[in-house]
Amino acid sequence: MADTEAVRKERGVDMILGCIADDFTGATDLANNLVRAGMRAVQTIGVPAADEAIDADAVVVALKSRTAPVDDAVRASLAAARWLRTHGARQIYFKVCSTFDSTAQGNIGPVAEALGAALDAGLAIVTPAFPENGRTVFKGHLFVGELLLSDSPMRDHPLTPMTDANLVRVLQAQCRSAQVGLVDHRVVARGAAAVRERIEALRREGKTFAIADAVSDDDLRTLALATRDAVLVVAGSGLAIGIPALHGMAPRDEASQLPPPQGACAIVSGSCSAATNAQVAAFIAAGGAAFAIDALRIAAGEDQAAQALAWARSRLGASPVLVYATAAPATVRDVQSRLGAQRAGALVEDTLARVAEGLVAAGVGQLLVAGGETSGACVQRLGITQLRIGPQIDPGVPWCHAAAQRLHLALKSGNFGGHDFFQRAFTLLR
Repeated sequence: MADTEAVRKERGVDMILGCIADDFTGATDLANNLVRAGMRAVQTIGVPAADEAIDADAVVVALKSRTAPVDDAVRASLAAARWLRTHGARQIYFKVCSTFDSTAQGNIGPVAEALGAALDAGLAIVTPAFPENGRTVFKGHLFVGELLLSDSPMRDHPLTPMTDANLVRVLQAQCRSAQVGLVDHRVVARGAAAVRERIEALRREGKTFAIADAVSDDDLRTLALATRDAVLVVAGSGLAIGIPALHGMAPRDEASQLPPPQGACAIVSGSCSAATNAQVAAFIAAGGAAFAIDALRIAAGEDQAAQALAWARSRLGASPVLVYATAAPATVRDVQSRLGAQRAGALVEDTLARVAEGLVAAGVGQLLVAGGETSGACVQRLGITQLRIGPQIDPGVPWCHAAAQRLHLALKSGNFGGHDFFQRAFTLLR
């Protein structure tokens, strides 16, 4: 993919950063950090049409590729990169989860390798660190709060269980030919010039990727400065906090302004993370109206989407209603043992997507969706193709606006948000 500065000037476009996210909540997480730091960001659902022009400093292409077959994830990511480069993006940011969600086969390694080859990127920095949300990398090991990734609740994730905290080892296992090195905290502490020197040394050693330590926001700003001219970076959303300032941008209210909210409030939750389980429990304990979806009953032939919508319609209003399939890890394992992990996930995603569609049709104008896979299914079912990014609810989770649907939407990664997130989100929007 050739450099496209001439194309940018000819078209008069202003895009600086082109981003590819491997799930929909990750896309809004990244866009949120860019907006907070002063960039105007637009999130697209899938790759836009070839001739579509978007007026934004940063465009985040949201894909549902984290758990897709490897070849499908690579194909979609390359298509996104082609669109972004053709429309003027100077740098490609491959956004992965802050807990490096993946399997032994990928998809982080294969997608990153394909992007690096297509962009002739040389050595690319890799860091999922997001200290504001408790994700830090030290000596190449990922921590979730005070715990190693392998000791955190992520070890029980139903689709991408993370049992190794050593990111050099995790990424190396996924790569077909690329070699993975490390930029450790001692180098990062010496500043951007030292990081660039280390990158060059690793490149001479034949490395293609380098896991970079980061335990603070200052570390992320150092890494952003060090990679300012890199054509490719691979990161969680944290690295984004340092990018807008490199282009003369500063936090500004207008970057996150959305239209006033309208319509009823609702929550659809499919995540089974520890954080979302706590949020569901807190919502119910506070007297919130909630309807539980049961995968086994769906498999037995019950139309739980219709049941949930019939239950919800008379309760819609300013107080949110919750439809959830969130469950404890032991319950999830039991369901998966009976139905199979893929079938169980597909049944729940399809049901919750139908619920979201029915809720919006019934007058919901403010919708919160919890869980990456659930968010992807709901957004696609609703036919949303573009989101304007608004104010942050909690680190990593903003409100967004889908103009065509006149819908305010929050897409929450399962691991994000405080225990009272469901209650606070709608208060903040109002």
